[in-house]
Amino acid sequence: MDAQDAVELGREAVMIFLLIGAPVLAVGMLVGLLVGLIQALTQIQEQTVAFVPKLVVMVLVLTLTMPWLLDQMMQYTAELIERIPENL
Repeated sequence: MDAQDAVELGREAVMIFLLIGAPVLAVGMLVGLLVGLIQALTQIQEQTVAFVPKLVVMVLVLTLTMPWLLDQMMQYTAELIERIPENL
């Protein structure tokens, strides 16, 4: 394995990581923005009011997208294992 192969593997791993994390992080950010807006409008500054909805929605999204996330990870792992003989 040369340096170019290692860089390519690293790039693909980062892209899969971003692809897998994006749905949960995007929904968490959106819910956080909405809760922050509601808190600013109502002047309620309780920390748990911001934390609990984000946690609940992020767990829900993670549960709903779990089959897709696992499929993406399995595809990447299978491709990585298939490439082992090429890099020896």
